[in-house]
Amino acid sequence: MFLDLGLPAELEPIVNIVFLAVTGFIALHGIRYRDEDGKQDFVRLLFGSIAAVFFFLVLFQDVLGVVSFS
Repeated sequence: MFLDLGLPAELEPIVNIVFLAVTGFIALHGIRYRDEDGKQDFVRLLFGSIAAVFFFLVLFQDVLGVVSFS
């Protein structure tokens, strides 16, 4: 797991799924957000992009096991 919380091994998939759901929501909201004038906010775009990076990092490394960065 990306962040070792000291949880039992059987809880790791649940924590990963919750983490993916939360970061996926933050990424989608941050990247797709537009104000009433149709302009994107730089800060929401920045944090949405950061959330997307963590989403794909956990997805590919911990859930799918496709890549390893260590």
